[in-house]
Amino acid sequence: MEYRKLGNSGLKVSAISLGAWLTYGSSVVQEETSMNCIRRAIEKGVNFIDVADMYSLGRGEELVGKVAKDYKRSDLVISTKAFWPMSDDVNDRGLSRKHIIESVNKSLKRFDMDYIDIFFCHRFDAEVPLDETVRAIDDLVRQGKILYWGTSMWNAANLNDGHGVVKQVNATRPIVEQPEYNMLDREFVETGLEAALRNHGMSMVVWSPLAQGILTGKYNDGIPADSRYTNIDWFKDHITEDKLVKARGIAKLAAEMGTTSAALAIAWVLHNPLVASAITGATKVTQVDENLKALDVKITPEISAKIEEILQNKPLVKSYVD
Repeated sequence: MEYRKLGNSGLKVSAISLGAWLTYGSSVVQEETSMNCIRRAIEKGVNFIDVADMYSLGRGEELVGKVAKDYKRSDLVISTKAFWPMSDDVNDRGLSRKHIIESVNKSLKRFDMDYIDIFFCHRFDAEVPLDETVRAIDDLVRQGKILYWGTSMWNAANLNDGHGVVKQVNATRPIVEQPEYNMLDREFVETGLEAALRNHGMSMVVWSPLAQGILTGKYNDGIPADSRYTNIDWFKDHITEDKLVKARGIAKLAAEMGTTSAALAIAWVLHNPLVASAITGATKVTQVDENLKALDVKITPEISAKIEEILQNKPLVKSYVD
């Protein structure tokens, strides 16, 4: 396993991590299978497990906490998040002091842990003064309930404003941003966010490195009966012919390289020097092993150029997809 530092901090996370979104604690994956996936990842050197309070309304945290009991707590980096509504209560959402502190305390109980390694603001909250959010997180850091904090899907302006408040009130600074980033979803990261991250000494831990499975190649020849397409309504709009053409091109290139589409796609994400970890999902133990193959894939300048030809739909793409 390869380990990378999170921004200008002393914390190191595995280059490939495991996430609980849409899987663990839900009806999609049986509990024992979920636990076996987490165990397999840890045994293979994965030390970073990413969760959120709203993943299966807390059940994701409970399941991860249950598995973590079998390991040395200090060997693991466990994250969670808060922002999205957890109930119909008007204050059970957002990034107010009340919700952040109550959410962290509830998450600690579900994990059955004394502290959270990384707390993420799951989105930017325009309804709450930034200094309220920053001070609440800083208080939790001083109490030892969270060790580091970060953001998720905050744009460059959000990050600049956040760091401005951190300096103003002398609070603990965020060290990591968690955006969606993959071969097919690049605009959010590559149009301003990267410069802000460099300026503030932050890294990325990215979600959906496989574009919700499109880059595994599973949709290249049709829709599998057990896929997210058939189980999740919003995902149906996520698959477009343009994305499938690119995915087929990536699959052809991966085959020429002697690897898999998934491994190549994850390796491409990790090739970005600002990426500390790619958060992967797994509904089967074998998928954990498949994702780890990305560590053996080398993105040379030649391979990088071929990938860009495919993703930019240049004429040369035809040699891969026809």
